[in-house]
Amino acid sequence: MRIRPSALVSMAAAPIALAVLTGCSEGTETAAPKLPERTCFGVFSRSDLGPLVGNGEEVKETGPADMQLTAARRTSTCSVDVDGRGRFLASATRQPLEQSFFWNAELIKPAADTLPMGDKGIVYDTGARVLLICKGSQDTFQVELSLSGSTDQVEKGGSRPLFTRLMKKFVEAGKQQTRCGV
Repeated sequence: MRIRPSALVSMAAAPIALAVLTGCSEGTETAAPKLPERTCFGVFSRSDLGPLVGNGEEVKETGPADMQLTAARRTSTCSVDVDGRGRFLASATRQPLEQSFFWNAELIKPAADTLPMGDKGIVYDTGARVLLICKGSQDTFQVELSLSGSTDQVEKGGSRPLFTRLMKKFVEAGKQQTRCGV
């Protein structure tokens, strides 16, 4: 039996093509885990947090259903973990006006940018913070909204615009849920 040279090339290429198509099972990353449709106080959608989640098998969200704060319940925190690794954290903290939140922006490298939201805001490579002064008819207080996340999967230079978009949603929801100014 005589085998044509073109058939030899095809037979030699078949195992290589199969390996490329199927991938090796060792050392490969698994697909992105399935996030809930809404996460962290119902504020963020699956597509909002997708860039921060990365690859993995199991996603776990911990935290309360809302960020309603009172003098007794001063903080509300939500975290999203993938395969046991923290990928995203959102928190709201309430305190009286006479106390102040301390942000040492000089320690953030590269330097933080001003974020024109709320009464004071900053955005940096791994997160953002916004301060809200809440003056209501019955109560006056301040709220710090904070976001942070793993930017391993985010395109270089894309984390600050991403955290700015996320914070815009978080500020809108935070004003409503914390009853800021009501």
